[in-house]
Amino acid sequence: MSKYTLAAVILSIGGIFAGLSAFGLVNHNYFLSLEGIIIVLGGTVVNAFMSSHKEDVLKAFSSIRNMLEKVESTRSVLRRNISQLIRWSYILQAEDFIGLEKATIDKINDPLMRYGMDLVLTAYPADKVREMMHNAVDAEFERRCAPVTVLRNMAATAPAFGMVGTLIGMMIILNSVGTDLASIGGGLSVAMLATLYGLLMARLICLPAADKLLKKEEDLFFHNCMMSEGFALLAEKQKPFYMQDKLNSFLEPSRHINFDDRVHLSSRYQSKMAENVA
Repeated sequence: MSKYTLAAVILSIGGIFAGLSAFGLVNHNYFLSLEGIIIVLGGTVVNAFMSSHKEDVLKAFSSIRNMLEKVESTRSVLRRNISQLIRWSYILQAEDFIGLEKATIDKINDPLMRYGMDLVLTAYPADKVREMMHNAVDAEFERRCAPVTVLRNMAATAPAFGMVGTLIGMMIILNSVGTDLASIGGGLSVAMLATLYGLLMARLICLPAADKLLKKEEDLFFHNCMMSEGFALLAEKQKPFYMQDKLNSFLEPSRHINFDDRVHLSSRYQSKMAENVA
């Protein structure tokens, strides 16, 4: 769980209630309206399903639920995968494509990485590997960003349904003038709180979830672009030290990988490389 996101949620909710208490509004039940919640939440959800694919809407709901999850650092993932690419380069130099296939078969779980390795093992030219990998990365980014569009649409829709609740409340008030004072109070509650719920849903739920999901997907896109370049270098049978220097360009200078310190190869591959050099 991300402690900073959790702290932000607690501060936002606490700030609202602290503000109410500061004005002497200690009865927080005044700010609860089941009718307003139904209008805003129901209308927003229905609009999302009407305007987007079901799978994208469900993924958007999942991203809201997972906002508090701690995302693994992209920098540590990049370093780990660059080291893996360099290991594969050593294997390729020592045992050619047959050895690389034996070392990676049934050991790559990520579909995109499996696709890249299959392209390398098929012996496509490096420019073709780079082209097909970039196409796959772009397509995956577009697919995975579809829930972001859903969340931003929900953020725009929630305040609109808040206004719908306000109009409904005003109609109740107008129809109850001079007849039923209790209905006037209920209508006024719906009118005011529906707009409040719509704004809070948009600004504290939908937009933060959309921005966090987009940042996560942009980090993954950057990672996949790096992997695409790595697989193209494998297809070129580039030397490990060249791959290290080329892939280090994707990292901050302070986090560059030192090949001798970071990549630990078995003696079998080191001896084979020595034999090849001899």
